[in-house]
Amino acid sequence: MNSTLKLWTQLGLGTALAGGMLAACGGEAGGEAGGEAGGEAAAVAGAAGGEGEGGAGGEGEAGTAPAPAGGEGEGGVAVADAATDPVAYGIALAVTEAHVVAARDAFAAGKTDASAEMFAHPASEVLVEMDPVFAKLGVKDFKPLLTDASVAVIDGKPAAEVNKHYDAIISALRAAATKAPEGSASDAKIAAAIIADQIERASAMYRLIAKDTSYEPYLDGYGFARVAASAFARNAKAIKAENPDLHARISEALAVLGKAYPAAARPAKLALEQGAVSAASSKVMLAAGS
Repeated sequence: MNSTLKLWTQLGLGTALAGGMLAACGGEAGGEAGGEAGGEAAAVAGAAGGEGEGGAGGEGEAGTAPAPAGGEGEGGVAVADAATDPVAYGIALAVTEAHVVAARDAFAAGKTDASAEMFAHPASEVLVEMDPVFAKLGVKDFKPLLTDASVAVIDGKPAAEVNKHYDAIISALRAAATKAPEGSASDAKIAAAIIADQIERASAMYRLIAKDTSYEPYLDGYGFARVAASAFARNAKAIKAENPDLHARISEALAVLGKAYPAAARPAKLALEQGAVSAASSKVMLAAGS
């Protein structure tokens, strides 16, 4: 419990944990976490018309690029739609996974403070807001898994144990994905909309880090880019069969993001101009809306 309290103190959260579960979220301020959370929201706000982190809107299910979330949920996720819209629901899971992937890779790169924060952030940014949705859809609460992973990093546990926690979180996310609400759009369109959202989030973070030398915004973008790539790998064939142009635009954007975010550790100099990343994302959003 001492490590858990240390975790939330480091994150600057005025919250309490009961039985290992986050009881309430009081906002993220102070320390590196405050900079990461605030920067993340501000970056995507600029990209998505000033609202949230660039989350999903109601049009995503129809196969279009997700619309701004309008401030629903601290992580820019359209929580109000997630119980009925498979795109909004999938984005909530993808945002969580992006942070967890970033946490795992930051840990491997020796960035333990950032890793601990990244493991913990989705619990307050996304999952607390999603609790009613998960309860309605029969998804078991897995916030404690993120807390456990974060505490393992703080306690200096070995890589094998941290990776075990990571695997448990990913398994929980995959199980939660099977509970997604039914939609009228095809699986390919739903997957493509979620991927487009992650690409746009990565692009938004790249616009921020062009002016911000701190590590956490870069790590956010890295996570979004990696989750977009892994989701595309699982769904590329179906997307190509249904929308070859969108498949091509996603492939191009992921190649650009691979150069923009080459590794979990931020490079001394960014490899690309922000315009190149924004242009690649814009092409995906246009193709997803066609």
